[in-house]
Amino acid sequence: MTLTLDDAVDPRTLRADFVAAMGNAATGVTVVATDGAAGRFAQTVSAMSSVSADPPSLLVCVNRRSPLADAAVRNGVFSVNVLAVDQAHVSDVFAGRPAGGESPYEPYDFGCARWLPLSTGAPTLAGAAAVFDCRLATGHEHGTHRILVGEVLASSVTDARPLVHHARAYGAPRPL
Repeated sequence: MTLTLDDAVDPRTLRADFVAAMGNAATGVTVVATDGAAGRFAQTVSAMSSVSADPPSLLVCVNRRSPLADAAVRNGVFSVNVLAVDQAHVSDVFAGRPAGGESPYEPYDFGCARWLPLSTGAPTLAGAAAVFDCRLATGHEHGTHRILVGEVLASSVTDARPLVHHARAYGAPRPL
């Protein structure tokens, strides 16, 4: 008898194992933001990666039910803000997580931090460890998410240590 993946693994078990394994992967914490005719939105995103150095480009994965996903496509621009260690509260706000068991934050509360406009018009977070100003190059849907590929028009970096997320907790990278 030949077993297929569908025969060998219960889909609920596979999903639970996947979520647990991904939770063990340390990731940088970013807030992706857009502004334009389709509106001003931002969301905490951990799935961000470099795509190419020529042309400079990156990708972010955004839940397709989020207003950010549609607005970034319609606005055609977005910023990626790599949060600094002192910006965990910004991550919580744009993830919609309550602080200390309080009621959930207003999901797009830009008043939680200072924002500045980039050349594309996308907002950038003051004090971020790194910032990328992007024009949408392409978008793809896969599963529950929209993959946005942005051509990087400008980027900057500060001396701030980046915020990381691992095992459902925030931290900071340490040299070996």
